[in-house]
Amino acid sequence: MSRLGGSRVSIISYVTSMHLSYLWLLHKTLVDACFSREIGLASLLRFAISAMPYSLSATKLQNYHRCPQAYYFRYERGMSGPVSFGSASLGTALHQALATIYYDWHYQAPLPQLAWLEFCWHQHNAKLSPAQQAEGWEILCNYWQRYISTQLVMRRPLAVEGKLQGSLEVENVEFVLAGRYDRLDWLDDGVELIDYKSAKQVALPEPAEIDLQLGLYYLALEQVYQQSLSRLSFIYLRTRERISFEVTPELKGQLKDTIGELALSLRADAQWEPAPGEQCNPCGYKRYCPAMADKPEQLPETAKPASQVQLVLSL
Repeated sequence: MSRLGGSRVSIISYVTSMHLSYLWLLHKTLVDACFSREIGLASLLRFAISAMPYSLSATKLQNYHRCPQAYYFRYERGMSGPVSFGSASLGTALHQALATIYYDWHYQAPLPQLAWLEFCWHQHNAKLSPAQQAEGWEILCNYWQRYISTQLVMRRPLAVEGKLQGSLEVENVEFVLAGRYDRLDWLDDGVELIDYKSAKQVALPEPAEIDLQLGLYYLALEQVYQQSLSRLSFIYLRTRERISFEVTPELKGQLKDTIGELALSLRADAQWEPAPGEQCNPCGYKRYCPAMADKPEQLPETAKPASQVQLVLSL
């Protein structure tokens, strides 16, 4: 359930009905096949797995595009990379505070003052160190000065801090599209998706990865809200920079094709070949990677077992 400005929209019923329909169809197909003895047990198992909707997110698509090997370690084997806990905690608190600022504001006055931001900040900073609390408050003050105080009126957003879920079918293979957003704002010609960034430096994804994010959110927004994504904006909270990418109707088909091609490649991949490049330097999986280590270490015992059945595409 996302937090919405003015109304609450649940996507649970949509997801439930989609999966019930899938389960009924799968059950009928398997039962018919068993009684007709047209296929064996191994084929049935491969069919069942390949027919299941495959979950995709912008992060998954971007990670696979960047390096299939790293994707394999993270998602197929369940190995998490190193995390900077202090920075992540501050970033989480800032995201939560901004969601409260926009969601709980009464909108009976043109603009909230700093006292409102301070009130919201205190609701989410209890687990931070004093230094982090001070840094976070300075970031929010700068945000207010740059993005709130300069407006005549702060408009109520369509939604804040929520999830999007839709579906995409490519060559008879169903994919579940999942994504998160920090804020959805109304525009004259559609919706702007806001993504807050708490990194210390501006680090934009590659253009191809931006296209993947644009395409996924375009498709999901259209299905959930019946609205078109017109703009994707990254707001870098520490530097106060805002970088936006416009989405035109002409771009929609191209983005859908790009996502479909990559999704099919990911779905059928059995090799997970590494893609050496600049992304290897901060990668947390280097010691396991044959492209980076002369003698790669064995995967930890906590890693999930490798899939024993290759996911096939033909149904």
